[in-house]
Amino acid sequence: MTLVFASSNQNKIKEINAILPPGFEIKGLKEVGISEEIPEPGSTIKENSYLKAKYVAEHLGSTSKVGVFADDSGLEVEALHGAPGVYSARYAGVPKSDEANNKKLLKELSIATNRKARFVTIITLILNGEVLYFEGEIKGTIAFEGRGTNGFGYDPLFIPQGYRSTFAELSPETKNTISHRAMAVNKLIDFLSRTKSETSNSQL
Repeated sequence: MTLVFASSNQNKIKEINAILPPGFEIKGLKEVGISEEIPEPGSTIKENSYLKAKYVAEHLGSTSKVGVFADDSGLEVEALHGAPGVYSARYAGVPKSDEANNKKLLKELSIATNRKARFVTIITLILNGEVLYFEGEIKGTIAFEGRGTNGFGYDPLFIPQGYRSTFAELSPETKNTISHRAMAVNKLIDFLSRTKSETSNSQL
């Protein structure tokens, strides 16, 4: 099954490809001729996820039978009343910079004793005119300094619940087992696998 992923973020594409089982193929934005950055004017993570998927589906046209999915993720910090949330990618402004975002987050939490946070991913799938959502969440805390060289985004600062290491200190294999994105992608895969199986059975 071929799907178009509404992203040009090679880190995300690589991470999702590592989770997908055999039988699934992902095409990124460049492979379907979209080079511009997709607008994200939504006020929530779910809305931005939907708008990105809708943008790509409209680009492909109504005759396309290829499924399109988009994800939007956000880090929500309890002491910051849920910030950076929907603005996670641009927390420190434009252009987007992981390093600047992490520095700003540490500064905002410089005197905070409550370091609780959660990562949320919402995937929107548009398939045969139907819109479906798949959500993943992982709770944890924010470290007092960046640690580790794996991953991207806030990974050097986020310590998942039950671990002492940040996402950036964990191996990609471990992160892809427990992360918010992995949870959402696995729900997407379960749905697609069932759909694929039902379609095959109906053709027997």
